[in-house]
Amino acid sequence: MKILVTGYKGFIGQNMCAYLQSKGHDVEGWEFMENAVPDPSAYDWVIHLGAITSTTYTDVDRIIDQNFEYSMRLLQVCDNYGVNFQYASSASVYGPTTHFTEDGPLLPQSPYAWSKYLFDRFIKQHKDEFNILVQGFRYFNVYGSHEGDKGDQASPYTKFRTQAQQDNVINVFENSEHYKRDFVCVEDICKVHEKMLTVDSSDIYNVGTGNPESFETVAQTIAKKYNVEINYIPIPDNIKNQYQEYTCANLDKLNSVIDMEWIKIKDYINDH
Repeated sequence: MKILVTGYKGFIGQNMCAYLQSKGHDVEGWEFMENAVPDPSAYDWVIHLGAITSTTYTDVDRIIDQNFEYSMRLLQVCDNYGVNFQYASSASVYGPTTHFTEDGPLLPQSPYAWSKYLFDRFIKQHKDEFNILVQGFRYFNVYGSHEGDKGDQASPYTKFRTQAQQDNVINVFENSEHYKRDFVCVEDICKVHEKMLTVDSSDIYNVGTGNPESFETVAQTIAKKYNVEINYIPIPDNIKNQYQEYTCANLDKLNSVIDMEWIKIKDYINDH
C-alpha cells in the first residue's frame, strides 16, 4: 500500500515509517505546516501522527488549532479524496477514570487530552457518515527507540535508562509502587497500525498491553540491569493535579478484530 505518515520525524513517526517500509509498503512523510495540509489523493492511507504531544503544554489556542482543527481539515480532505485515515489518540482522555473502555465516560485533564478528546468525540458521533475507513488508536504509555528528542516528555523507561547510564542513579517519584501504567512498546504500536490497514472497520481502539506495571517495578528492573541506586523525589507541582495513578487498556474491542502478542516492558528492558 502507499501510505502518507504525518509527524514522520517524531518518536512514533520514525518507528512507524521504518516498520511499514520493512513490511513492503510505499511510505512518505509529512510534517506540520501552518495552514497547509497534504494532498492525499495518491495514497491508500494517511496515518496522522503529527501533533503537539506535551501533556504540560499550556497554550490552549495553539494546541486546539494544531491537534484538533488541523486534524479536522486533514480528515475532510481525506474523505473528499476517498483516502482511508488512521490517527493517534491518547489514553490521557480517560483522566482519573478507572474503566478504560472506549465507549465509557471520559475525563480529560490537560489541554493535550482535551484536544484528543474533542477529535475522538467527533469521530464517534460521525463515523458512519464518512466515505472512508477512519480508525483512531488511543495509545497508552508508549516507550521505545527514538525518544531522544522528547526531553521531559520521554517515557519513564527512557528517562530511567538515561539516568542510569549517565548519572548512575534513577530518580523516581515517591510512592511509585502505587502508580501503575500500561506501558506499550512502540514496536507494538506499529504492528497494530499495520494489521489494521486490512480491517474493514471504522472505530476507536485502545492500544496497550492490558497488563500494567508500576513505576517502581520499571525503575527496579533498570536499576538491577545497570547496577545503580534509586532516589525518591516528590511529584512536581505542575503535573500533580493531572497525574494518572493507573492506566490499563481494555482490549476487548481490539481483540475482536486482530491478534497481538504484546511485548512485556520487563522483557524489553532486559533485551535492550
